[in-house]
Amino acid sequence: MHKDLFMELGLSQNEAIVYEYLLTNGNSIASDIIKKTPLKRGVIYNTLSDLVKKNLIKQGKKNKILSFSPNHPDKLREYVENRQREARKAEISLEAQMPMLISSFNLISNQPGVRIYEGKDGLAKTLNDSLSSRTEILTYADIYGMEKYLGRANDKYVEKRRELNIKKRGIVPNTEYARKYLKNYDKFVTDIKFIDGKKYPMFLEMEIYDNKISFMTFSDKKLIGVIIENEEIYKTQKSIFEIVWENAKE
Repeated sequence: MHKDLFMELGLSQNEAIVYEYLLTNGNSIASDIIKKTPLKRGVIYNTLSDLVKKNLIKQGKKNKILSFSPNHPDKLREYVENRQREARKAEISLEAQMPMLISSFNLISNQPGVRIYEGKDGLAKTLNDSLSSRTEILTYADIYGMEKYLGRANDKYVEKRRELNIKKRGIVPNTEYARKYLKNYDKFVTDIKFIDGKKYPMFLEMEIYDNKISFMTFSDKKLIGVIIENEEIYKTQKSIFEIVWENAKE
């Protein structure tokens, strides 16, 4: 009756069968469940133990024999909420370990790792990747586009970068908007130089860090974030940045 729902919530097929039986029949001993479900004896006992651990059923006594009955269905909601919290923890752990996993993959595959993201969330994910950097970040940035399409996500990024003490040097087109925006910019972890905004306009943000290059395009047509991990590309772009930096204005 509700087996499919229970499986959608995360129960195994065996757990869903046993749980549904107990919800329908109430307090039962294991032998009754064995007789009236297609599951074998050993499977029944293991499944009952798992459901008790998940706090969906409880143990008791029926005529001095160990029996089982369902807890209130509200426990299903608690179970789902716990799974969501665990999934979130796993996601955070995965994101923290992702750079090392990608590096290992690139090492065995002998090819550059490329990740592509879309939309504003994709831009934020691309930007935040550099928060794991063990090196100084070098960046080219269109300040107007950055503020328009990243906005609060960039503010949070700067706060976190300051907290982690990750240094950044940036090359920015010299526009009135950029000068006003950067007038009171935090210089503790960021150093900026200008280039001629009319002669050399930019329409994206590019970051060079930790053997990676990332691009975030700023356009109403499509927002795309790209992260490339490759030592040769990184070193080449770093050299080009240093050439521009030496000739840019404070």
